[in-house]
Amino acid sequence: MRASVEVADIFRTAGPAYRTAHAGHLSLAQLKVMSAIENCRTAALAGHVEACENCGQWRIAYNSCRNRHCPKCQGAAARTWLGEREADLLPVGYFHVVFTLPAEIADIAFQNKALVYDLLFKAASETMLTIAADPKHLGARIGITAVLHTWGSAMTHHPHVHMIVPGGGIALSGSRWISSRTAFLLPVRVLGKLFRRLFLTRLLALRDAGRLGFFGTMAHLTERRTFLRHLAPVRGKRWVVYAKAPFAGPEAVLAYLSRYTHRVAISNSRLIAFDQDRVTFRYKDYRRDGTDRQQIMMLAADEFIRRFLMHVLPRSFHRMRHYGLLAGSARKANLALARELLDVAAPPDPRDSDKLEDFRPPCRCCGGRMIIIETFERCRQPRAPPDASSTNRETAP
Repeated sequence: MRASVEVADIFRTAGPAYRTAHAGHLSLAQLKVMSAIENCRTAALAGHVEACENCGQWRIAYNSCRNRHCPKCQGAAARTWLGEREADLLPVGYFHVVFTLPAEIADIAFQNKALVYDLLFKAASETMLTIAADPKHLGARIGITAVLHTWGSAMTHHPHVHMIVPGGGIALSGSRWISSRTAFLLPVRVLGKLFRRLFLTRLLALRDAGRLGFFGTMAHLTERRTFLRHLAPVRGKRWVVYAKAPFAGPEAVLAYLSRYTHRVAISNSRLIAFDQDRVTFRYKDYRRDGTDRQQIMMLAADEFIRRFLMHVLPRSFHRMRHYGLLAGSARKANLALARELLDVAAPPDPRDSDKLEDFRPPCRCCGGRMIIIETFERCRQPRAPPDASSTNRETAP
């Protein structure tokens, strides 16, 4: 079912004026995202005609843009990704850990997205792997799935990394599986201190190597002494590392991953209204508790678009990464060893199945299976069926 208001509607209505007003200040990646969202599931991207095998009802389905920032294209991508990750789950508890950058660092990250976001991934993952391998804590090699989010609920800039971590790991000798405590993985204060030290040391190294850029109100940070003064407050501040209680079984892990791995700055379901000039949407105010946490915000269309576009990632930047036992080509061997040590059988790999799940919505009339009966090219409309007067027609959402 199509949402009453979509990000695409806002971009189509207010996007042209926004591009004109900010000509020369929008990156090519941002312009491509705007174009992709505006054209997603329209005749501009071609499509096909589907017909129900049972009742004959037919509908037009336009192609998706498949842009990773598009709110309408993440459902199928998430399902495919989850199907591949399901075989990686181990029969242990899983923890959710979050590493967040202080506001002073987030400002630097905004002007140096590729470098600082990459540093956030590396410092957070190294922190987890180092503390987990320490015999004073877990003394094991762990696996990590990490996802970058750059937004808060109100679409402000708030870079942080979500991690899903099994509750335990393989002993450094490789001879046994070491389980964490039931409701405790690693001490967050220890994680926060090491994360702060690793991140600040490497951020200063990037600055000294001349790889960071500073513009506008932050241009003064090009001077090293000023840069150090800017970082001074965060050196003594506690950096937020948050660890939630473990999930209740593998199904809960998959449900969480489906919500977080392919999330964009705002989903269409959170939009309430758009009156050509202003956008109204729901957001969470985490400073409040209970029912007061759900709030409503109204923004000018230009400000809404600005906030959305600030979360466009650099080209080829990977926002989902795997570390430790789940990293690279050693993942299969590590998981096989983990299952051997846990004395559990490997689940069937969904990628080996001959049956591919059909993601096309069923017929709205009778619930039957829809099959493709015609395809058409970009900016073309399909031909009407031979007996259009007696055949039902609908346009897919």
